[in-house]
Amino acid sequence: MRLNRFMKFSWFVLAYNMGVILWGAYVRATGSGAGCGSHWPLCNGVVIPRTPQLETIIEFIHRLTSGFALILVLILLVWAYRKYPKGHIIRKGALLSMIFIITEALVGAGLVIFEWVAGDMSSGRVISISLHLINTFILLACLTLTSWWASTNTAVSIKNRNLLIVIYSIGFIGIILIGISGAVTALGDTLFRSESLMEGIRVDFSPSAHFLVRLRVWHPILAVIVGFYLMSIGLLLRMFYEELWIKRFSLILIFIVVLQLLAGLLNLLLLAPVWMQIVHLFFADLLWILFVLLFAISFQGKALTSKNIALDN
Repeated sequence: MRLNRFMKFSWFVLAYNMGVILWGAYVRATGSGAGCGSHWPLCNGVVIPRTPQLETIIEFIHRLTSGFALILVLILLVWAYRKYPKGHIIRKGALLSMIFIITEALVGAGLVIFEWVAGDMSSGRVISISLHLINTFILLACLTLTSWWASTNTAVSIKNRNLLIVIYSIGFIGIILIGISGAVTALGDTLFRSESLMEGIRVDFSPSAHFLVRLRVWHPILAVIVGFYLMSIGLLLRMFYEELWIKRFSLILIFIVVLQLLAGLLNLLLLAPVWMQIVHLFFADLLWILFVLLFAISFQGKALTSKNIALDN
């Protein structure tokens, strides 16, 4: 796979957005979301904050990097429209990336304006961070597909692939559910820190605990169920396909699932320190991207052997 300048740039935009997402998690984990007050796009009513506190610096950096991410996606969109003909799938991928990075900014603005940040424990914040997570995943998927299509220049075909569509749809829904439960769990860990593992477990099952605390118990259960499902998909693809990229990415997928489960366990044992939350989110985003890549490869033309007929029909 030889990369030209557009392809390299598209992969760079994807990597950069992952960095912005991780920094956004750092903002939440450190309680710095209110660092610029309830002002948006201004910070505490000014363009550049004067004598800022640490929380303001952290939040301001996130706004700057997010703004630059939007500019990068805009460049990607213009470049795609100049380089590829009308109706080309890469144009569509770049356009969807632009749409969802705009909605990403709007959701982030809503969090600030409605003050669903810092120590807020409302159901509105839970709903908004869930929508934020879904939008983030869709944005990453659009950027991933745009980069992959630009790198391979292959068409997508979903004809006679009904079983594959079902298999992947369940996987996508499962990862999104894990992501939402993980975001809620991370918020609960930030707002309701426990002094010990036993104390945390006891509070999780207490009927008088805050709903954010009681929701934490569902995340590891979902993670194990969906994790084993994703590993099963990886093994299934390796059995039925001889496409080199499918074999490579399915093996990496299984490896990342195992790493993510171990990271989740370590996060629990260490009582969710900020650095471990960032590592956990990194593996979650990487897992999502790998699954999107497997999806793209599985639907680009026919596999190299007839063994995959059972999955294609």
